[in-house]
Amino acid sequence: QASFNDEAGLHAGEKVTGDIHLTLSRNSKAPSDWQWQTEVNLASGEVFWQPFYFASGGHHFQASGKLDERALTITKANLSLKDVGQANLQGVWLRGGKKFEDLTVDTSELDLAALYPLILKPLLEKTMLSNLEMAGKASLKLDMQDGDYQSFELALRDVDVDDKDGRFALYEVNAAIPWAYDEAHEMRLAYAGGHLLKMPLGQTNLVAQTDRYSVTAPQLRFPILDGALTVNDVSAAWVNKQWHWHLRANLEPITMSEFTHALNWPRMEGKVSAMIPLVTYTHGYLTTDGALLFNVFDGSIAVTGLTMQDPLGVGPRLSADLQMRNLDLGELTRTFSFGKIEGKLDGDVKDLRLVNWKPMQFDADFRDSPGRYPKKISQRAVENITALGGAGAAAAIQRSFLRFFDEFNYSDIGLSCKLRGDVCEMGGVSSTPQGYVIVKGSGIPAITVLGYNRNVGWNELLDRLKRVTSGNTKAIVR
Repeated sequence: QASFNDEAGLHAGEKVTGDIHLTLSRNSKAPSDWQWQTEVNLASGEVFWQPFYFASGGHHFQASGKLDERALTITKANLSLKDVGQANLQGVWLRGGKKFEDLTVDTSELDLAALYPLILKPLLEKTMLSNLEMAGKASLKLDMQDGDYQSFELALRDVDVDDKDGRFALYEVNAAIPWAYDEAHEMRLAYAGGHLLKMPLGQTNLVAQTDRYSVTAPQLRFPILDGALTVNDVSAAWVNKQWHWHLRANLEPITMSEFTHALNWPRMEGKVSAMIPLVTYTHGYLTTDGALLFNVFDGSIAVTGLTMQDPLGVGPRLSADLQMRNLDLGELTRTFSFGKIEGKLDGDVKDLRLVNWKPMQFDADFRDSPGRYPKKISQRAVENITALGGAGAAAAIQRSFLRFFDEFNYSDIGLSCKLRGDVCEMGGVSSTPQGYVIVKGSGIPAITVLGYNRNVGWNELLDRLKRVTSGNTKAIVR
């Protein structure tokens, strides 16, 4: 029933019951050298030893070795954690450097459901792996000599990993991951399924080669929905305590209806495919050499100048330029329940900057594509564009009786937004003394839509778009 704590609050115990045995024997020939044996049995109580918290007892530690002015030597040790498993250890702890010079670890099969909250979660607190639910078995062998790792072998058996924040999950993971400093090995990892950002992942088998501090694979294939992401020419290296890697990839066609359903987006038709050029990651930055090409809405989207800072961290930053060409406005507006617009759309988003996946800056300009093709807009789409322009927007119809038409002709359509912080500077096809033209009419019947609010809050613009696409907006057409 003992209780203790230190002034900093980094070590504390409450109602601790157990046994501690310690035997010390001084070496008569070297008075500063000691032989020692210890056994610690935590029967019950709570112990916090930064960063670990043991909420109950049932843990056991037994060890022996020697102590001198230079180091604490662990000749033999066994650690048994309740519901987790056991580990055998040997090592040399340098007293001056406060680090291991030599260390060997050999564990039994450890229960990850108990190991993660007790040991792994505190160590991963500031990473993307800090809020997981795990199950299955794992074992580890590790050897360190003279302060450098010589080998390790990690084995996973029927492991489930589920991010409680919903970002990813892998099920029935089985892996054999060996590594050695002076010997090449083959590593294997397989999983039965899972999801990434709500996109279902299919059964996968991965094979790669390790050679000292490098990992290579000619090709890795990740089934996603009814397609797959194929990664080629994978090369990664651990240099100066940081990962550096590059790869190329192709996204095999994925049905858009399944893709949008998985992400809880409005239903889209057709298929999406992509070609991803050389992708490089170094010093915390991810960059692409060339354009990422996506085929969608019978058109194309190219992403250039893509860079990401700390992509796997808690506050990733992204910058890129987007170029959209010949998107089918019919498919696009049907998808987002915007009302019918016939035509083609081009768009440019320059200097896009996201912080933690939220836009902070961009210059966006959308307009009808060059060329000859039918250009028509429905009454509903006119109402929605007018509502999108805000309370100061207006739709001017060629003659009053034309308001009874279901469709109108237009010659030009366009909308622009320059976002800085939380304010969007709006524009259109052309400027007027009072505002800007969003839709310019042509022929009979024709329609022209004007916008007057130049500066709009970004969140307000998103709210308008949400109301428009959900069909809740009723605009007055004059």
